[in-house]
Amino acid sequence: MTDTARINTASADIPPEERLIVALDVASADRARALVEQLGDSVHFYKLGLELCMAGGYFELIDWLVARGKKVFADLKFFDVPETVRSAVRGLRGRGITFATVHGNQAIMEAAGAEKGEVRILAVTVLTSLDRGDLDDLGFQCDVESLVLSRARRALAAGCDGVISSGLEAPRLRSELGGRLLIVTPGIRPVENRPVDDQKRTVDVAQAFANGADYIVVGRPVRGAADPRAAAQAIQATIRASLSAR
Repeated sequence: MTDTARINTASADIPPEERLIVALDVASADRARALVEQLGDSVHFYKLGLELCMAGGYFELIDWLVARGKKVFADLKFFDVPETVRSAVRGLRGRGITFATVHGNQAIMEAAGAEKGEVRILAVTVLTSLDRGDLDDLGFQCDVESLVLSRARRALAAGCDGVISSGLEAPRLRSELGGRLLIVTPGIRPVENRPVDDQKRTVDVAQAFANGADYIVVGRPVRGAADPRAAAQAIQATIRASLSAR
């Protein structure tokens, strides 16, 4: 057994069907409900981000999903003064939300960790839409992998439960931190479907899990497919095969 296989056993208790998180990045709650109904039992976990939050009916949609036995990831990337983040995270408790994201410095992450309750806090490391040139523009002198690892270590110290990380950096995180943090990987692009879009640091489904991801977040390859349910089922089959190969 490889070192990677050993450290991945920390997430062995996650049901395979829950490892796929579908991003409901659509223009309205009604469209989100329609997609969820179309996907049916092929998807058990959904991410609700800023687009839906601004469209209205965000918490009503969360209640609707939870009532149907779905898990919810509130991807709002809280980034504000620590006391405001503390209050915002507190407001998520008791709603059946599984994951929420925070994006900020140590004090912000600590504030989120202190108020999380049953909500598991995921710290954003480096957005998958950023590459080396973008980091140069932002003034970061280190390479992407080192920055991701630094932020993950700080998230762990702050009481966060996991990180949002590209699958490209997941092996380093597993090597350095083992199974102490969940790794949720966005920017997933099936091999046969790599569109030109705003995602720059992408991996496919099998590579994400081989590299140590616990969950993957998939948006456009599912909701933009000719048959979204069939696309989700195909991803679920790949996940099961990938986990069996660990």
